[in-house]
Amino acid sequence: MIPITKSTAITKITDRDVVARKTNHAFGVEEGHRRPYRLRQARYYELGCDVARWAWEHHQNLARTLDLLDVGTNDGVLRRYAEIHPGSEYIRYEAADIYPHGVEFVYKHADWKHHCVNLNYGMEEIAARSFDVVVCEQVLEHLKNYRLAMSELARVLRPNGLLVVGVPIFPAGLHLIRRHVVPVTDRLFNVKKVRGHIQAWSKRDFMKELKTACPDMDVIVCRGFRIVSGGVLKPLEHCRWWWRWNRWLGARVPSLCVEVQIIARKRRQEPAPDSI
Repeated sequence: MIPITKSTAITKITDRDVVARKTNHAFGVEEGHRRPYRLRQARYYELGCDVARWAWEHHQNLARTLDLLDVGTNDGVLRRYAEIHPGSEYIRYEAADIYPHGVEFVYKHADWKHHCVNLNYGMEEIAARSFDVVVCEQVLEHLKNYRLAMSELARVLRPNGLLVVGVPIFPAGLHLIRRHVVPVTDRLFNVKKVRGHIQAWSKRDFMKELKTACPDMDVIVCRGFRIVSGGVLKPLEHCRWWWRWNRWLGARVPSLCVEVQIIARKRRQEPAPDSI
């Protein structure tokens, strides 16, 4: 069983986690982002801290590696952030994606086991109860059949395993405008742009959807990222205090954030009584 400690809500991070690495990479990890505390990448840094710690605790308790499935892995960004922390050496990585850029696009792709799947139709090729941790970050909002996808994430998770789901959110009420009004105005004004996000939720709305689709999951943590970012505030992403203030506030009022990350545990299923 993977323990969840109080530090899961706000992971303890020291100065060396960023300062000792490249300052022209996001969190000293990801090139292409010259602001060291880029808030759009903060969710990956936080999750990388967590999965590395879970892997260490898992190995200490059970003397085996942590089986992790990264659903919608894209370029393997989660692994980049996880492997800078002690404990990541105890993670066995598998990935599920449609691989629009090919498997070679994934970071250290040869070290993963890959599953080419379209989440809109489930993940039948992956056996049930196969993973200790399942991560699905910034994927569900792109799917038409997101409820099936949610149930599949829970299906492939072992009892007592952890599910991490991250999605963008809107303030309550505004998500209805984004969901119902924006598609109509796009048609009226002949907007040619194809919107990648076809779903829109508030925090409360998404939590309800998750509990309906995954009734055997218990939500443990819901944390938010990015109250405001970008634009004239970009220079602040060179400041550690700005990132830490966003983390602090996001942990307390996630509904005000642009995106949330939910950690849930799969309930231990009681064995069926012997038939008489």
